[in-house]
Amino acid sequence: MTLQAKLGIAPIAWSNDDLPQLGGDTPLETCLAESREAGFQGVETGGKFPKTTPELRAALNAHRLELVSGWYSGTLLDNSLDAEIAQLLPQLTLFRDCGAACLVYGETAGTIQNQQQIPLAQRRRLTDAQIAAYGDRLSQLATFCREFGVPLAFHHHIGTAIEDEHDIDRLMAATHPDVGLLFDAGHLVFAGGDPLRVLEKHGARINHVHTKDVRAEVLTALDWQRDSFLDAVLKGVYTVPGDGAIDFTAIVSRLAAIGYQGWFVVEAEQDPAKAPPLQYARIGYQTLHAALRAAGYQLNEGELA
Repeated sequence: MTLQAKLGIAPIAWSNDDLPQLGGDTPLETCLAESREAGFQGVETGGKFPKTTPELRAALNAHRLELVSGWYSGTLLDNSLDAEIAQLLPQLTLFRDCGAACLVYGETAGTIQNQQQIPLAQRRRLTDAQIAAYGDRLSQLATFCREFGVPLAFHHHIGTAIEDEHDIDRLMAATHPDVGLLFDAGHLVFAGGDPLRVLEKHGARINHVHTKDVRAEVLTALDWQRDSFLDAVLKGVYTVPGDGAIDFTAIVSRLAAIGYQGWFVVEAEQDPAKAPPLQYARIGYQTLHAALRAAGYQLNEGELA
């Protein structure tokens, strides 16, 4: 069987919702036009995207782009299942009606990812008992999402309660297979994890892939007792595949070996004044395109072919 892949990109390179000084004045139109110009078939959503189905469809169709997915700021760690579903339903409905492949669920209860005054070392940590209780509710939420028509992809993320490889191991053990895992090598490397080892352990759970690279010299120089996640972003810790230290050829090859099919999304937040988004989008596209071809993927490029 030939594996199928699509290339998408997130708007965070053009406009960062957590750091408005990074592209805050850049219109959505620029993001969509340049995403298409760089070669991508789809985009994830961000704060500037329309919130109604007709408007979102019109914006994407104008640039012949598909809706890949998008971030959802979950608070299930401190919330009831019923309250979380009520909070989630508008976005889930929008995504279902616009054909999104999944919902990117980030657990933001107690997060410091958007708090520039709080250092990396002070992020929330969970006991095994807390993870077990959380995992039960998360499994129920993921089953609801699957039955609704939009699978949940859980995003491990720096500054959150599920940050490093040990957190991922415990969460996967505590949850039902309906809880898909979003694989993000950039966040794993930042947190000290081994991307290939995570693929070996949890490959069957991966239902979405974000691709961001890291600048090793910036990562090594961070002071976890002083620097926040947003400080790290401003210092340039992240970049696109092909411009950092991560071997995406090896990662894509391993994803092919475990049978992953679907979207590969460039999602790398950095200062657009220092890293022009179109230029870097092209670097990311070319790097992933070559890696996917080398791994035997057939690129489902639609009208791009």
